[in-house]
Order: sequence, then structure tokens, then C-alpha cells
Amino acid sequence: MRLTEHPILEFQRGKKITFSFDGREIEAYEGETIAAALHAAGIRILSRTKSGRARGLFCAIGKCSSCLVTVDGIPNVKACVTLVREGMDVRSQRGPGQIDPHFRPRTAGPPLEQEAEVAIVGAGPAGLSAAKTLLEHGIRPLLFDENPHPGGQLIKQTHKFFGSRAERAGTRGVAIAQELIAEVRGEVELFSGSQVLGIYEDEGRVLAVSQGGRLLLIRARYLVVATGAEERFLLFPGNDLPGVYGAGAIQTLMNVYGIKPGERALMVGAGNVGLIVAYQLLQAGVEVVALVEAAPTIGGYHVHAAKIRRLGVPILTRHTVARALGEERVEGAVIARVDERFQPLPGTEEELSVDLICLAVGLTPSTRLSEVAGAKVAYVPELGGRVPLHDETMETTVPGLYVAGDCAGIGEASTAMLEGRIAALSALERLGRKLRDERQAAQRELGELRSGPFGERPRRGKEKLLSLMKEVALG
Repeated sequence: MRLTEHPILEFQRGKKITFSFDGREIEAYEGETIAAALHAAGIRILSRTKSGRARGLFCAIGKCSSCLVTVDGIPNVKACVTLVREGMDVRSQRGPGQIDPHFRPRTAGPPLEQEAEVAIVGAGPAGLSAAKTLLEHGIRPLLFDENPHPGGQLIKQTHKFFGSRAERAGTRGVAIAQELIAEVRGEVELFSGSQVLGIYEDEGRVLAVSQGGRLLLIRARYLVVATGAEERFLLFPGNDLPGVYGAGAIQTLMNVYGIKPGERALMVGAGNVGLIVAYQLLQAGVEVVALVEAAPTIGGYHVHAAKIRRLGVPILTRHTVARALGEERVEGAVIARVDERFQPLPGTEEELSVDLICLAVGLTPSTRLSEVAGAKVAYVPELGGRVPLHDETMETTVPGLYVAGDCAGIGEASTAMLEGRIAALSALERLGRKLRDERQAAQRELGELRSGPFGERPRRGKEKLLSLMKEVALG
């Protein structure tokens, strides 16, 4: 179901088109992804495992394999980041996709080669901030992003930011995204819907990029990796059913495409993301039956918790989801109290009537690309898991390779933007620009941003990381 009214957002939909899914004609709008259009049509099952278990959308940013479909004969296409086209033939898959023996691919031609002083992978807050900084100093970078629309998580965030005026306090994330995109649009060569396949050394650094069926070979002297993060999963029976989503996928459906993801929701996780997305579900007309949190206390800002409590949503600490109910999709959920080891307590189960389970249980840095490039990583729990080792300039153990944003350690969008700026300034220094004072000023601002109580955990994580990086540098 598409939303026609929203208290904050106005949805500018493109031209109406049609495509087919398993032989059924589906109406959609230009600019929608396959997964979004199918959800609007009430279709939740996108594929099946070899054993026949139904699979649906989970992350909506191309980080998992839950929504693979076959498009115009090409298997294993990510429905969540692939835009619909008029007349497109989409088919569900059972297990790994198979190519029809009569299929003949379109000739893509030889690889296109291009050079750049700096290339950026990821057009979220960190990547856009890095691009803006480079433009300010006369460098036009190449910017790659797997998603069809730039902006990363910002384009989903309808809440107002906290902090100081410098941190855009009082500004909604969607507005910040619009500002950043406007500042680089027309100046930066942006490759949306592109996938960086690998980073190689061949008389310099070469990025292999898949873009619209064409292979691009990009030679870049310096690289900023800002690939963000991916949703953490939670183990419970039925967690693979269509209707179990990561919080970011729910935001994508509601706040980017204006699609109501369900009627009655269970929210799992009372950090800032869980509290905020619960409120956004209410704004979209979805009833939030309950919010459960395994910890003894709420992890997010209490102002967010107060908003949803006033609207009648119970927040149950020391509770978790015990199992999802349903055969082909979520038809209910069982919650239960947990003990000190976070194990469900027998006899405390309660069944809820829901068609949507939203997991807001944290993020994990997306490090695959930096690891492919040879950057050393370390496990730092305060930063969300495995992260690339990097110094204060955001440079990794691979010279000329910088990281920024959630892929360098989970944090807020404000810190991601500052890290993107620092990475860009560091690359500019390597290009001979005298910008040490400007970079150090950005580093001080980043330190001040992490000085508050909610910055304590990432601050400790970064201190651990810098110590490990120094050990590596000393050999």
C-alpha cells in the first residue's frame, strides 16, 4: 500500500509504468526499486531457498541476499537496489539463480577506463562530505554508490538532529541529505546503482566497477571508502520469514518510497534507532503493538522513548522476541522475559498479533572492500565489530586508502560527515595542499562531538583502534 499522506514527507512519484513478476502484471512508478514496487502491490515473497522456505526483503541496501530475483533472464539481481523499468520481466528464484540455456546477453562492449585523483565509494553522509570537501579545494572526485539514490541513511531520517548548530541541530536528516546532494550535484561525477567489484594493483590502484551492465576500470591515486554498515540479525525461530525486516529497510519503504510496510508491528531494540523507527511507523499509520528490549534499560534518548509512550506504545525492557509465527510470512510473534544471560524465561511467553517484526539490534561495519584492498582489520566491540585499522587522518594500513563513516566504526551521521571531511583533507595534503590546520580543526571538532555521554563508547573504541594502529606502524 502506497502512502498518500504523511505528516512530514511529500512523495514525488515518477511516471507510472508496468512490469511483470512471475507472469503477473505489476503497476509501479519510475524511480522505485523492484522490491518497493512489489511491496506496494502486496507481494512479500521475493524468492525461496532450495528447500522452499520463503524469503523476503530484509536490509533494502544491497548488503544481504534475501531479495535475489531473475531480471530479464539475468539471475541473482538484488531487487532492493534495482530500479524498475517499463516491460521488465522479473521472476522469483528457488536457491541460486540459473541462466536459461537460450539466454543471450546484450553485448556490453569493452571496459571503459577512467582516471581520477580521488575516488569515493559510498554516497552517504561520509562520502558526500568527502566529495564536498574535495570540490572546495578544486578536486573533482568520482563517486560510486550501489544504491539507486544518493544520501545513504540520511534520506530515511525524518527526525531532527540533536547537538549544536554546527552539528545541524534541529535539522531533519532528509534535509541534510538534500543539502549535501545539492552541493555536489553537477560537480561530481556520480555513479549511482554501481557496484565496486574489487580493488587491484596494476601500475597503480584500479577499481573494477559494474555500472549498468558495463565494466568500468577506474585508476585513482587516492581512495576514500565510505561503504557504511549493515544490519545485525537476531537468532530466533522464524527469523527468516518475509515480514522480518531490519530497521533500515522499514525506513526505506516508508520514508523513501512512501510504502506502508504492514499494519501491526513489533519493534525489537530500544536504542535510538528502534525508538525513532517506532515513531516513524506510527507516522505512517502502522500500529506499534510493543517495543521489546533485552537490556534492563532503554539505550536511546529518553525524549524519543517518551514520544512513543505518549502514543500508547509499551516499552518492555528485559524482554525479547522468542519466535515469529507463520508459514509463508509473519502472522504473529511470541515475546518473553529474559534472565541475566538474555535467555527467555519459561512461562513468561506472550503471543502478539503482528504482521511485521522490525529488528533494530545494531549495525556492523561493512569492511569487505577495504579488506579486499589489503587493509588490516581488528575486532573492536565498541565500534560494532571488525573495523579497518586507521590513524587520526583516517588512512588505513594501505597507503592512500582512507575510510570514513560507519565502515570505520559505528557512529552518528554527524561524526560520519566529519570523518569524510578529514579523509578528504588528508588526501588533499598528500596531493600537496597545505591543509594541516584545517584538518586538525576538523579533528578537534570530531573529538568535541564524541565528548558527550553518548559518545563515550565510540570514543573508547577509537582510542583502542589508534593504539592498535600505532603498534602496527612500529612493526
